[in-house]
Amino acid sequence: MTEQDYLLAWAAYAIAALGCLLVWCRMTGWMWRWLREPLRLLVAVLLLTPTIVDPARELFAPAIAITALDLLFKVGNNAWRAVADLSIYGLIAFALWLGFCALRWPIERWWQGRQGQAEPEQSSEDEPTLRELMGRDMQPEADTRMDARGERRLRIEPRL
Repeated sequence: MTEQDYLLAWAAYAIAALGCLLVWCRMTGWMWRWLREPLRLLVAVLLLTPTIVDPARELFAPAIAITALDLLFKVGNNAWRAVADLSIYGLIAFALWLGFCALRWPIERWWQGRQGQAEPEQSSEDEPTLRELMGRDMQPEADTRMDARGERRLRIEPRL
């Protein structure tokens, strides 16, 4: 395998791995954030972790592929090295993620508290409440449930 073939194989793998990661992100999009983020991180570590195959030539390969091929065909002795690389990179990635979460959590709580204080000031609208609309029902000239075409609006939005 020449150097160009090696780089071409890594480029093809990188594109395929990013495609798989994108599909995984779409599949986990509906989940709760504190479950979704570790699962995405785990798949990213599994797909993007390299391990050395030939130390003399400094050739690397995806660790998950080396592990799978060594266990499936029982041809090499690189499976333990690949599993060790996966566990080290996974431990580092999850430690960084936990550090990021430890920084993000108080900032988000502060921001939500600030947004919660700002909302009552902004929610003062001039729309009548349902009770006011029902009270005006006796006076047809003051009915605000008519749209621009003169038709009656049937939906009344509740005030939150």
